[in-house]
Amino acid sequence: MQSKMLLYEELEQKVALITINRPDKLNALNYDLLRELESAMEQVEQGDIRVVVLTGSGTKAFVAGADLDEITSRSPLELWTFLRQGQKVLRLMEEMEKPVIAAVNGFALGGGFELALACPLRIAVENAYFSFPEVSLGLMPGFGGTQRFPKAVGKTLALEYLLAGSRLGAAEAHRIGLVNRVVPAGELLTKTLELAGQIASHSPAAVRLILQSVRGGCELTGECGELLEAALTALCSSTEDSREGLTAFKERRKPAFTGR
Repeated sequence: MQSKMLLYEELEQKVALITINRPDKLNALNYDLLRELESAMEQVEQGDIRVVVLTGSGTKAFVAGADLDEITSRSPLELWTFLRQGQKVLRLMEEMEKPVIAAVNGFALGGGFELALACPLRIAVENAYFSFPEVSLGLMPGFGGTQRFPKAVGKTLALEYLLAGSRLGAAEAHRIGLVNRVVPAGELLTKTLELAGQIASHSPAAVRLILQSVRGGCELTGECGELLEAALTALCSSTEDSREGLTAFKERRKPAFTGR
């Protein structure tokens, strides 16, 4: 799957690298790009890829947000369709059985911030920053930012950035747990692919069930979350990967996981 706006590459260890490629528009998201991103994620979900790395082209912007032409040239109904498409793609990424790691190579504004939030893991370069500038334009986030950001950092802190439109630097984003790591620009892809490879080397079945447990548990409280975890752990222990992992441990060899 390849296009001018979206570059798709399958690497070693069953890792896919997807690059948003609109450098002349600072990788801004338009409707066609969102459809292509949806197709790419569906391809990953149906294939044998184990981990996805998502980044932007160039060194300035991860994604500058939604393409303003999409907002200013559309009727309210057309804009609603555009926003729902964006929400659909980001929800697909968030709920995939294979983890997506955002390699944030520059600023992530508006829809770009929302895109990063939909990725379970995030690594950013030192000069990256995040912002919801929509309020300064008389607008508001529309790709799930008002929903995911408070869940990630808490309602009070999220409201400060949503209402003030302030910039959130990479170091502060790391301090509050929004990004996993901050790395020099020249090491971004190397470090991100290292993490992707480490995850891909483990059991796809276990990775899938851990993702389900964390996502589901975050929507539950107390014992309900623990019941979910116990059920998924019991299911995980019945997989071929579990038997292979335990056998390999006893035999002191590297396990050959298949995802079954």
